[in-house]
Amino acid sequence: MARKGEASTSPYGEPRKFDPKFRGPIHNRHCTDVLCCVIFIVVILGYIALGILAWVHGDPRKVVYPTDSYGQFCGQKDTINENKTSLFYFNILKCASPIVLINLQCPTTQLCVSKCPDRFATYIDMQASYRYNKSYWEYYRQFCKPGFNKPLKSVAQVIRDEDCPSMIIPSRPFLKRCFPDFSTKNGILTVANQTTFKDGRGKTRNVTDLREAANGINNVLDARSVGMKIFEDYASSWHWILIGLFIAMVVSLLFLVLLRFTAGVLFWIFILGVIGIIGYGIWHCYWEYDHLQGTPGSDLTIYDIGFQTDFRVYLQLRQTWLAFMIILCIVEVFIILMLIFLRNRIRIAIALLQEGSRAIGYIMSTLFYPIITFILIAICISYWAVTAVFLSTSGEPVYKVMANQTLCKYANLTCDPETFNTTNVTKLCVGAQCTFAFYGGESFYHKYIFIFQLSNAFVFLWLVNFAIALGQCTLAGAFASYYWAFRKPADIPTCPLFSSFGRAIRYHTGSLAFGSLILAIVQLIRIILEYLDHKLKGTQNSFTRFLLCCLKCCFWCLEKFIKFINRNAYIMIAIYGKNFCTSAKEAFFLLMRNVVRVAVLDKVTDFLLFLGKLLVAGGVGVLAFFFFTHRIPVFTQETPTLNYYWVPLLTVIIGSYLIAHGFFSVYAMCVDTLFLCFCEDLERNDGSTAKPYYMSASLHRILGKKELSPKKAMG
Repeated sequence: MARKGEASTSPYGEPRKFDPKFRGPIHNRHCTDVLCCVIFIVVILGYIALGILAWVHGDPRKVVYPTDSYGQFCGQKDTINENKTSLFYFNILKCASPIVLINLQCPTTQLCVSKCPDRFATYIDMQASYRYNKSYWEYYRQFCKPGFNKPLKSVAQVIRDEDCPSMIIPSRPFLKRCFPDFSTKNGILTVANQTTFKDGRGKTRNVTDLREAANGINNVLDARSVGMKIFEDYASSWHWILIGLFIAMVVSLLFLVLLRFTAGVLFWIFILGVIGIIGYGIWHCYWEYDHLQGTPGSDLTIYDIGFQTDFRVYLQLRQTWLAFMIILCIVEVFIILMLIFLRNRIRIAIALLQEGSRAIGYIMSTLFYPIITFILIAICISYWAVTAVFLSTSGEPVYKVMANQTLCKYANLTCDPETFNTTNVTKLCVGAQCTFAFYGGESFYHKYIFIFQLSNAFVFLWLVNFAIALGQCTLAGAFASYYWAFRKPADIPTCPLFSSFGRAIRYHTGSLAFGSLILAIVQLIRIILEYLDHKLKGTQNSFTRFLLCCLKCCFWCLEKFIKFINRNAYIMIAIYGKNFCTSAKEAFFLLMRNVVRVAVLDKVTDFLLFLGKLLVAGGVGVLAFFFFTHRIPVFTQETPTLNYYWVPLLTVIIGSYLIAHGFFSVYAMCVDTLFLCFCEDLERNDGSTAKPYYMSASLHRILGKKELSPKKAMG
């Protein structure tokens, strides 16, 4: 049963019957989807509790500081390693790649040192020199285990027990870890200008043997150098970047104002341009077709020559140009017929665009609402990132047996460093050590860290979608109050944006949370599918990969559809104050009853807004290019000297596009809201004195119906 004063819609989505009591949106609202609102609040409280739990157990220092084989941080203040900021690897050749090093999974002793070695040396050479010069040992011992002071211990036993490294090589710190100091000399890889080194076991090896252990180090170091230069460019040009972004904001505002008067002109220029380009294409195809007449081989068919990797062969055939000409003629005729039969709907779409500019002109505060959405999303991202870091650094040090012997049955088993020497492991696996591996634990909390991380990601998606939904509903309510004002602008309520925001928070938090929840679930499934696809890339199971590809495609389409439904459902919620399911159903049926108008409006709006974004980003980008390349004589002296002029240039272009997108997203929301209100207005009213239209006079004239009532015409 419909409430008194509301129009009803049949389950099959027929147009509403005229309601003589209808006078615009319902103002006496009630809370919608209360259960989902309660669940949403409970989830937020649980999310806060999860953050506190992660904060109690986590330790971000595990990310900032490297950890040695004893689970101690390197370089941390008020510890024995305070002055030992770098991590040194006894035998870097045992490490497969830099990723292994960073993850602390290299099966060799890791030690905190005050500085990385700056020379080639071996334990054998040090021992030979110790008898007449003890300074060699004083330098070498800083890379041995703390407390070890037996320079005359046999080399075999030292290497077995890993008391000291068998060799040291010139290194430099990166990510607080000692990596070989690679360089290239005349195209040859060297370390400290040497191509060979002694491995401490009586062999001379080439520095290329270090490639696998330190693959890509030079590239990473070069990237670090580039990063420093980019930072310098930002430091010297940040104020000019802000000026460029401010210009982009002003240009975006001007474009929205001009769109009110030029929307129709821009669209028809685009259409005529497309028709002209296609017409030229038809003429060019005919010219090529006629020009090839009499040319040897041009009368062959595509079937005769079969498949050719060189596609230029096909351009020598008359049949190819004839096919192109026919296709272009079909497209040309289709566009012309579409313009003829859809001309009235195109005029309505252009009028709605102009009406949107007029609405924004009366409610200018809506242009700055995206800042609130940006702040809310930034808070969500920050909280998610901090919680994820604390969760990933939760746990106590876990030690595992690191054995040089590949057949040791105790390898990779957990161990206790305090009691390890009293076990039989060292006897059965000579040289085995109890080495720090990672942080973890056996408690309930540590066992379900992955579940907590998944929950963190899910709630993050939910909150981000809620922030976007809140913005859409708020803007829709503000623009709906403009449309349903009988006399514009006299009947527009005071502070419509603030009032709409208050209604959305007070009455419709549950509905917005419900729509956001559905979208978050689909997005989480897509993330899981992407993860599985990444894991299965190396497999040969073609069926599984095909199935995953199909699922990814289906859920991508589902996400787009849900976003479309949610957006229009939020508009209906803002207008009528009903729950999410009812609003989504009514919005869907209303759009389906006006499906042609929807398609035309979407294409016209998308084109004009895309054109606006390109104009803003391109115009400001060209101006920035001339400025940062010293091509504007007036500002030559003020232009900063840069390492890479493309750094501030790309920043200005991307930033300008995002600013334009933020402003134009408000415009798109305005047009969508006015369109739904327009469709509702047509179904509920008939333009008579008793049931006058709420649309503007310009929209009414396009309909070609009888004149507005005298009161409406005056408004």
